[in-house]
Amino acid sequence: MRVLLSNDDGVHASGLAALAAAFPGDEVWIVAPDREQSASSHAISLHRPLRITQVGERRFAVDGTPTDAIYLALNHLLRGRAPDIVLSGVNHGPNLGNDVLYSGTVAAAMEGALLGVSSIAVSLAARPPHDFEPAAAFAAVLARSLLAHPPASPTLLNVNVPPGPVQGYRVTRLGVRTYGNEVVEKQDPRGRSYFWIGGDASHGDIPLSDCNTVFDDGLASVTPLQLDLTHDALLSPLGDMDVPGYRRERGP
Repeated sequence: MRVLLSNDDGVHASGLAALAAAFPGDEVWIVAPDREQSASSHAISLHRPLRITQVGERRFAVDGTPTDAIYLALNHLLRGRAPDIVLSGVNHGPNLGNDVLYSGTVAAAMEGALLGVSSIAVSLAARPPHDFEPAAAFAAVLARSLLAHPPASPTLLNVNVPPGPVQGYRVTRLGVRTYGNEVVEKQDPRGRSYFWIGGDASHGDIPLSDCNTVFDDGLASVTPLQLDLTHDALLSPLGDMDVPGYRRERGP
């Protein structure tokens, strides 16, 4: 099968190499940022040119974001010969709960799904030193299972794997993960203030969520994500609300 791989840790990242090694005998393409782009979310470069550098056989570095890399891969490098599946990772750390809103790893997979290819974001929920092989092996088997039972429309999965051999997995919903809302102010040698944001991560206790599944139960989490962010439950209440001075038209 034809597999497209990307990430947000850069084209030379160890997690990406482990993921490529998990597809022996397959036609593996790697199109990834030329440097780390962690927490870049779904940023896309619309106001500057992008450059592609070939760094190996079917292996390319893009001087842009993870979204740029997948966009160029599907609309240029692999135009007319779409991959069977897109995988992004293996990320050097977890992408759980609301991390998915910031993650470049998830954004690369999301771009693949937006462009019509089922995609999987896979992250290793561990501190260094990282052993990516078990997470990569699980992601590869999951990818083959997904292709063996193809969904009606392109699917986006967010996968997080605890350290060590994979003991099992659970299909989960997103949990809640926070970073303490800290802002640390310091001064540079010229007396100007600069700031570090974020602190130590913690998660809410939500049974069967991705956070609890990985951190408390020691299982891999497989979370289906949807591209339509419409808050359906608010359609009716907002549809009944008047905005004085303006005519209200019927919505969905």
